[in-house]
Amino acid sequence: MAERPEDLNLPNAVITRIIKEALPDGVNVSKEARRAISQAASVFVLYATSCANNFAMKAKRKTLNAGDVMSAMEEMEFERFLQPLREALEAYKKGQKGKKEASEQKRKDKEKKSSTDENKSRDEEEEEHMDDEQEGENEGEEEDVEN
Repeated sequence: MAERPEDLNLPNAVITRIIKEALPDGVNVSKEARRAISQAASVFVLYATSCANNFAMKAKRKTLNAGDVMSAMEEMEFERFLQPLREALEAYKKGQKGKKEASEQKRKDKEKKSSTDENKSRDEEEEEHMDDEQEGENEGEEEDVEN
């Protein structure tokens, strides 16, 4: 757990960005108001986490999942946020799936390139070996001609 109450607050830069995105241009927010919003957000996160943890404990789990958070939001009477939360979660899952697929493709391409490079290297070695053999044969022919 946090040693000091300030450790529980969200970073000021994050809070400032969220506030700016939520308000129309030209609206200023005092330092004191940002601090109050930051503390309120921290309290909300702690409360939501505690409620979600209760659902996980009832299910005899130690890991919170998205369903626990959804249930917690409902219990906290934030039903109006459930649909946007589901949509955001779905978008996140799609993004993660896309990243995973891109990573898989990149890995496959890298393996393919590595395999192709190995084959090229083997082919080059075989060509060198054949060239060496031909040179050896040619040298023997030259000796025969001299005699």
